[in-house]
Amino acid sequence: MTQRSAMHDTFRIERHFDAAPARVFRAFADPEAKAKWFGGPLPMKRELFDFREGGREATEATLDNGTTFGYTATYTDIVPDERIVYTYEMSMNGQRISVSVATIELRATATGTDFAITEQGVYLDGLDNSAQRKQGTEELMDALAKTL
Repeated sequence: MTQRSAMHDTFRIERHFDAAPARVFRAFADPEAKAKWFGGPLPMKRELFDFREGGREATEATLDNGTTFGYTATYTDIVPDERIVYTYEMSMNGQRISVSVATIELRATATGTDFAITEQGVYLDGLDNSAQRKQGTEELMDALAKTL
């Protein structure tokens, strides 16, 4: 029998990008731009991309060992070039491992964009944790920076 648990945590990552807020925003809003950085080294299978309030996004990636990871998001609040709020769940081999609320904030500066992502998550049944998620998000932000 599976030991059920729910661990809650919040993390925040801040970056400065040498790109205008519109360009950073487009990296999330445009499916071709997002495909260049989202998912890191894993080949992603995009099943759905509907970037609008109430819209959904779904992707899946399979590791060499056959483990499959799923990502399903719902966009809740979108302010072009300023803010994106969405909820998302992650699954592993079809089992939900976490549910999160993420807020992306973009602020124009003289040299580009101050960027922040805050994630409030619940990590389920010991299958995921905040430290792993933060590390993965840091790696995604590194990949995003390279595309900007």
